[in-house]
Amino acid sequence: MLIPRYVFSDDYRQFYDYFLSRPHQRRIFKKGDMLWNLGEPIRNVYYIESGIARSFVTHEAGYNKILYFHGSGTVFPGCQNSVFKIENSIGTQALSRMETLEFTREEFYRMYQENMELNSQVLETYSMYINLLIYESAHQDYNSAFEKICNLLYLFSLHGATPGRIDLTQQDIADILAVSLPNVTGNLARLRREGIIVSHRKWIEITDFPRLAACCSSETLKS
Repeated sequence: MLIPRYVFSDDYRQFYDYFLSRPHQRRIFKKGDMLWNLGEPIRNVYYIESGIARSFVTHEAGYNKILYFHGSGTVFPGCQNSVFKIENSIGTQALSRMETLEFTREEFYRMYQENMELNSQVLETYSMYINLLIYESAHQDYNSAFEKICNLLYLFSLHGATPGRIDLTQQDIADILAVSLPNVTGNLARLRREGIIVSHRKWIEITDFPRLAACCSSETLKS
């Protein structure tokens, strides 16, 4: 049974040779580059060969909410015919040097229609996005800030590149959960006092995974 994911990687690696056979450009993004700028419609789709990016939505009041992260072996943003107004408020930024294959939105949509295995994977990915959205709106919103943070750390620990290492800053956690930075700081201090985590500069080490899981909601835990 699948549980929510904030980190997406390797979901499309089996299509790499197919992607190479289709019209594309190679694009390299430096750390900090935007794959597209706020206020611009999303015109391209990227297969990420290496590196990682984060996507966020900006509220008109100036607040940012991090939506999810995409690493190597995955495709973002996917494909659809419709252009949604909210796209003008969505940005995707490289967190490291990224090597990508860039497709036009139209070309990727043709690939989606012609290759039924790719079609199936795109639908599966969108299902995971919807699962995350429902999890956040129907479950996380009703948890305490402490439980929200524990849930988030637990989910990130399942999909990180290094076991026990979570590459999030305190501000990242605040931006994902839409809670205040002082709230995050206080609850992380509680987890440190209880010996569950150790804080490092720009990352967090999970030192007692069973105790972290015991602080999470049942909806978050693997069955």
